[in-house]
Amino acid sequence: MEKYDVGTNIHPNELESDHVEECLEQMEEIENKKEKDEHENSPGGQSGRKEYAVSKRWERQILENDPTKDYHTYFCFCARRLGNMFILLEKSDGRPCIVAGPCWPFCMGVTVPLILGISALVCIFILFNNTVGLPLWVAYIYIVIVGLVILTLFMVSCRDPGLMERVTDPEAGEGGWFWNEQVGSFRPPGALYCRECEVLIEGYDHLCPWTGTGIGHGNMLAFKAFVVGVNLLCYFSIALVCFVLLDGLVSE
Repeated sequence: MEKYDVGTNIHPNELESDHVEECLEQMEEIENKKEKDEHENSPGGQSGRKEYAVSKRWERQILENDPTKDYHTYFCFCARRLGNMFILLEKSDGRPCIVAGPCWPFCMGVTVPLILGISALVCIFILFNNTVGLPLWVAYIYIVIVGLVILTLFMVSCRDPGLMERVTDPEAGEGGWFWNEQVGSFRPPGALYCRECEVLIEGYDHLCPWTGTGIGHGNMLAFKAFVVGVNLLCYFSIALVCFVLLDGLVSE
């Protein structure tokens, strides 16, 4: 797990006025272009979708019709992309319901198989092995823990970590907000820019490749539950293996 620096976060009092005006003009141009596209593509010509604080570099690539082409393009083609976040299901106003983070391949290709693979081996060779002689209720408890771990994992991976809307009103700086150059938006003190996700996240803590996404205000509670659950599952599995090994030594 790695925590990235915030990049350029400047208090509005430290900004040159012409620089702020230039940034705001650029953001207004981008927003007008996006509003026009949404108006043309939405049913009945109505938009009203939320505008999230996404990397300006990524938005310029979209405006120039030169989006980033990587493996996400082929596996997440049906999702709406915000930087390196992929919205699989959203409400009518654009609020995300199911989101995939930039490290979703690691989560699906490493974390999930690792949890299910080790758990399956424990079930086959220990819990459901008649020669071991463990009571059946131990297997039920173990399976419930595995299910809770997988559930909390997807609650972290597929939940909005706290994507923040873009705020360009200079008055926001009067309330202690800071200017973030990467996304062209003011941010509250608890929100930070994630370079991997390329978005501004409320209460950003770190990027977790094991869960595949950034950890912020929106999925922090689920992340803590996942950490507790996966540790409990790990210790339970080790205890079962040690029991079998000790039982074998005693039998000899």
